Amino acid sequence: MGNYLNHESDDGRDLVIGLDAGGTRTRAVLAAADDGRVLGESSGGPGNAMTVPVPQLTDHLTEVLAQVVPERARARVVAVTGGFAGATAASEEDPGTVRARTALTEALRRLGIPSVPVGVSSDIEAAFAAGPGTPADGLALVAGTGAVAMRIIGRHATTTVDGDGWLLGDEGSGFWIGRSAVRAALRMADGRGRATVLAGWVGRTLGLPVDVLPTCGIPSYDHGGTATPTGTAPHLTGVPGWSRARREDFRRHLLPAVMADPPIRLARFAPLVAEAAAEKDVVAREILGEAAGHLLDTVRALDPSPGERIVATGGLLGPEGPLTAPLIEGLHAHGLSLDWVADGCPGAVALARLARRS
Repeated sequence: MGNYLNHESDDGRDLVIGLDAGGTRTRAVLAAADDGRVLGESSGGPGNAMTVPVPQLTDHLTEVLAQVVPERARARVVAVTGGFAGATAASEEDPGTVRARTALTEALRRLGIPSVPVGVSSDIEAAFAAGPGTPADGLALVAGTGAVAMRIIGRHATTTVDGDGWLLGDEGSGFWIGRSAVRAALRMADGRGRATVLAGWVGRTLGLPVDVLPTCGIPSYDHGGTATPTGTAPHLTGVPGWSRARREDFRRHLLPAVMADPPIRLARFAPLVAEAAAEKDVVAREILGEAAGHLLDTVRALDPSPGERIVATGGLLGPEGPLTAPLIEGLHAHGLSLDWVADGCPGAVALARLARRS
């Protein structure tokens, strides 16, 4: 982290700053205004404009900007754009946008950065702008802890599908996958669900006593290993030592362990599902397939045209993302494809460079 300005690169050129301010952390990138070359990066505290109080948000922004822009270079900053969770470029009066702009303007003032164009967008709008060619129109898809899709027109979000949070939506997200893993473990224990390594893995992750866990990998069924018809409970016979009493103990320990954490923490089990699917666990594979189906439905709700650009971000859809292959397969059937970006910082830099030229 920090800046890379040195005697060779500190040549008096104009500078721009791009910010990606999310619920967990805020990232800042310092770049050359003429060609976008990255000159420095830094990170700091959370930057959700709706959940972080303005004074605290201002402090976080001040800290991350101070790290990335050397004092000697601050007079050369010509534009700043921030992509904030909880804000939008579509409305200057949006409460999150007002809060983000207030905090960012004050942070720049504290650091002595001159009055420059200050752009505020949502983190998703910034991520979309990070796509090839800095697109102005198309679809954005986020699949990480949460899940949401947006139609972007003129670099402003006009339509939103899902992103409704863990209680009401975020279908196909890391939270949704993690919750499905715990549900699969509970259903296996009480006899409603099929056998899966997820029961033992979830239990170990939660720190359950070893003597309540299944003592082997994927148990067998007394119906010869064939899938259980919907609505029919399997009879677990191939789990040595995992008696009905121990399964009751498993449930009795697992439920309070889950309830002790905020619900969103269920997302931490998503990597277990990906790992189990890689080891050919049928239940885990079905969870991932259903998750990809939810994301496909979310995109289709935006009525995409064949060939329309979709810029995606989030760990579930990256190069190693567990939903990348099944979602791409589903999108191809509709004449669609994905461009994946790691985060919104390059898009925020691109938007700052555009603001500087306007």
